[in-house]
Amino acid sequence: MTKRKILVLGDGAWGTALALNLYHNGHQVRVWGAFPDYITHLKKQRENTTFLPGVKIPAGIEFYHNIETALEAMDLMVLAVPTQHARSVLLKVKPFYSPVVPIVSVAKGIEHKTLARPSEIIKEILKAKKIAVLSGPSHAEEVARRLPASVVLASRDKKFARDVQRIFMNERFRIYTHSDMIGVELCGALKNIIAIAAGICDGLKLGDNAKSALLTRGLVEITRLGVKMGARSGTFFGLAGLGDLITTCISPHGRNREVGIRIGQGETLARIMKTMKKVAEGVSTTQAVYPLIRKYKIAMPITNEIYQVLFKNKNPRQAVSDLMTRQPKAEEIRI
Repeated sequence: MTKRKILVLGDGAWGTALALNLYHNGHQVRVWGAFPDYITHLKKQRENTTFLPGVKIPAGIEFYHNIETALEAMDLMVLAVPTQHARSVLLKVKPFYSPVVPIVSVAKGIEHKTLARPSEIIKEILKAKKIAVLSGPSHAEEVARRLPASVVLASRDKKFARDVQRIFMNERFRIYTHSDMIGVELCGALKNIIAIAAGICDGLKLGDNAKSALLTRGLVEITRLGVKMGARSGTFFGLAGLGDLITTCISPHGRNREVGIRIGQGETLARIMKTMKKVAEGVSTTQAVYPLIRKYKIAMPITNEIYQVLFKNKNPRQAVSDLMTRQPKAEEIRI
């Protein structure tokens, strides 16, 4: 396989884990970060102590703060910044970027002001000719330590998808290709809302029965929205959907689940967001999805209750009660 020169935009946990994976595959890897002091720290310590502590970073991975220098002679760019910051980062990239450089987005979210997916932001700002999205059950903490993971790489360009598959894949990081970019991207975003709900279940100590029901019905309602937005329903029952949903809702690494646990234990969202070092994308995604519920006129009761808890100070126990006492219905899955 031809070795590539790859720039990872974002020095968080996921950006660092993917940089390590790509470096292990023999590629020349650079990582760009927004904060010069932290880039200096990474260069010196060779450990992402804030976002990925305990994982050593090889000397061969280069760190940059100057975006122009970082972009020089790159073959591939990976967008690994939180979705709500993607636009500002890409505007910095734009003056030095050529549309012939392909981009892989690993961001999971929906921009709450525009309701755009990360790939749509990339297309709008950079006019990139080749774009792919990568998503699936893959916590950075495990990928960085080379524990086995399988994910999905989606692009409308099948040849490009196969090329990126070869670039990223190895014996510990398996890649499946897919053509449903909308579905794969929405799976990665929407499951974070259900993860917050799962955390609330755990924080309130509601038990396994409640959590199992939550995941099942949560999958139904996020699939319902995904189909309305142009995704294929089957995508939500694969690795990008069900697979990522399970991981995000049960793992101790899940930052969205952490938000939910802390809310269930009585903390306010303001307090949680102030004290969390990592970004919980599900909070902003819930803000983005709430107007989409009205736009598409669909039932998303779990998402609606999470919005009320996060942004309208609704008591989470009351939210659970309101979900459990909704009008009786038959379980017929119609997406």
